[in-house]
Amino acid sequence: MAVSFSPAEMNVLVLYDLNPDWTPSEKEEVTQAHCRLSGALSSAGFSIDLLPVIDQHFPQRLSSYDSRDCVLFNWCDGIPGLHHSEYLVVRHLEQLGFVFTGSGSATLALSYDKHRVKQILDRNAVPTPHWKLYTSSKANGWHEFPAIVKPAVGHCSEWLTSESVAMNEKELHDRIAYLVDEVGLPALVEDFIDGREFHVSLWGNGRVEMLPPAEMDFSAFSDVHDRLCTYDAKFIPGSVHYENIRTVLPSTLNDSELAELERVCMAAYKAIGCRDYGRIDVRLRDGAFYVLDINPNPDISEDASMASAAEHAGLSHGDMATYLISLAAKRHPVFGKKMRSDVH
Repeated sequence: MAVSFSPAEMNVLVLYDLNPDWTPSEKEEVTQAHCRLSGALSSAGFSIDLLPVIDQHFPQRLSSYDSRDCVLFNWCDGIPGLHHSEYLVVRHLEQLGFVFTGSGSATLALSYDKHRVKQILDRNAVPTPHWKLYTSSKANGWHEFPAIVKPAVGHCSEWLTSESVAMNEKELHDRIAYLVDEVGLPALVEDFIDGREFHVSLWGNGRVEMLPPAEMDFSAFSDVHDRLCTYDAKFIPGSVHYENIRTVLPSTLNDSELAELERVCMAAYKAIGCRDYGRIDVRLRDGAFYVLDINPNPDISEDASMASAAEHAGLSHGDMATYLISLAAKRHPVFGKKMRSDVH
């Protein structure tokens, strides 16, 4: 999987979030990570500038940059202090005319609406667990167990805990009531696929490639309630799930399983309009792969699953970022023309 793109004299603006409420050590860690990436991109030949997003006024700070002179590398998860705002960042970029890496605002906004995503997957015949939406705390009409109860709106496994897995109608009713009545969110109930889980990174437009899939190993847990990637598993070091869910990369799937996984993930990637890159979370049961979630703006930090998958494919973090920039640059009114002329 070679990266043949030459940076030439391309200007790249790296946009990232830097929350003023983070501790000094957290800020330093983030700053160092971005300095390492910018150093790698500079070494590759890019002219690099860094712009942190610290509040809602970042569009004014962007006004000093000319969208025709640079490609924007979007490494931003949202506006600090504004919940579920990653799509708003991208909407501002679109309004300002910047060409940027990753999906557009419509796709990012769609990915938060799990109900709409499920509808789109069903319409496109992409396998996904059987589901039902609940806007009240009455759990009528559900008889498949185990079931999992998720917020119908959100990302990053918010509100997902061991209590999210229901083994009977009482547990189901209690969890739906918690989400609807206490959290204030509609509940999405799904058939809980108690099987192997894979986090699959893909990239490309038109010709999409699957990077080596990572498998989440739940073998440390005998209780079905614990065999899932909770919020704690992703963000709380020292928690039971964070410490005991092991990532296996590459997974031990055989060739036919890999081919079927690739088919399902590519169909999901295209169904919701992912651009440049994305990650699909999938489970395997009885020979069938089921799409659990689609993240069009996954973590691309150097220790995250996508960067790890790219590294296994022979690409450094800087190589990965260079490839993502090249995908965006093809859409740029100036650099895109240069790239096409270089080819000819």
